[in-house]
Amino acid sequence: MALKKIGEQTIKFENPPSIVSTATIVGPKEGEGPLKNYFDLILEDDKWGQESWEKCESKMQEEAVKLAISKGNLSEQDIEYLFSGDLLNQITTSSYCARQLGVPYFGLYGACSTMSESLSLGAMIIDGGFADKVACATSSHFSTAERQYRYPLEFGTQRPFSAQWTVTGAGASILSSEGGGPYITYITTGKIIDPGIKDVNNMGAAMAPAAIDTISIHFKDTGHTPDDYDLIITGDLGHVGKDIVVDFMKEQGYDISKVYTDCGIKIFDSKKQDTHAGGSGCGCSAVVFNGYIYNEMLNGNLNKVLLISTGALHSPTMTQQGESIPGIAHAVTISNEK
Repeated sequence: MALKKIGEQTIKFENPPSIVSTATIVGPKEGEGPLKNYFDLILEDDKWGQESWEKCESKMQEEAVKLAISKGNLSEQDIEYLFSGDLLNQITTSSYCARQLGVPYFGLYGACSTMSESLSLGAMIIDGGFADKVACATSSHFSTAERQYRYPLEFGTQRPFSAQWTVTGAGASILSSEGGGPYITYITTGKIIDPGIKDVNNMGAAMAPAAIDTISIHFKDTGHTPDDYDLIITGDLGHVGKDIVVDFMKEQGYDISKVYTDCGIKIFDSKKQDTHAGGSGCGCSAVVFNGYIYNEMLNGNLNKVLLISTGALHSPTMTQQGESIPGIAHAVTISNEK
């Protein structure tokens, strides 16, 4: 019997796992943005001494996990599972990171929803009594994502205003069965929602319906309302997707406008940094959560947060065959109280 499941798609944890430490590494552009003081390490260049952008991204994820472990006063031997993923084919960033760490590994792919996906599965493993300490991580890199999903950088394609800037960054959380919080108290696992968007430069519109669906179901399953949260934040819808979410949530009877924003809006100054609709990528919600949100919770400025990492399950192979771009969104409630 699923004793911890409530409603349609939500789990309420009996023994909420504690997030005992986090770490973030970002690229130079992210380090010039509004959240620069919340990141652990800002790179001076986007290769970090590596031969390629892909190798740089793998190093970023590896070092973020190691740093989170160290900040938690733990060793790599203390970590029983690693849950991580990224945007690249065959999640190579995460697999090569796991190769270096030597930790039992679950490789995940949820596109830009992967941070919430990893937190969800890590929390389930701990609350289920299968482990005491796990690492959850993800990463993205502007240059690796652009040349895989859209065009070679050398092509110099002009970006429309609906386009977003893939975040160069890696974030990691260490979850434990013990600790003083913040705690993961609920998760709501999303369904794939496909609004039929085919424009690879309009990810916000492609993902927004999935966010709307997951947030609505979360409220129905838990009985929570927007007033129960200090912050409701999606992963990387940017300005375009955020406006869609606000409008459609009002139609469903939920005015989230007073407490809602998006990680892709928080991480960049879109006007000064020319990021058009905002940030995107796995690393977007990863560094905003593990940097800004986590530290604001530790300082008591935020006490209860609903993080909804959003993902566009975009395959160039399929979109070139005329297919649309499915969306997914996973919600995680993080609270300073159990």
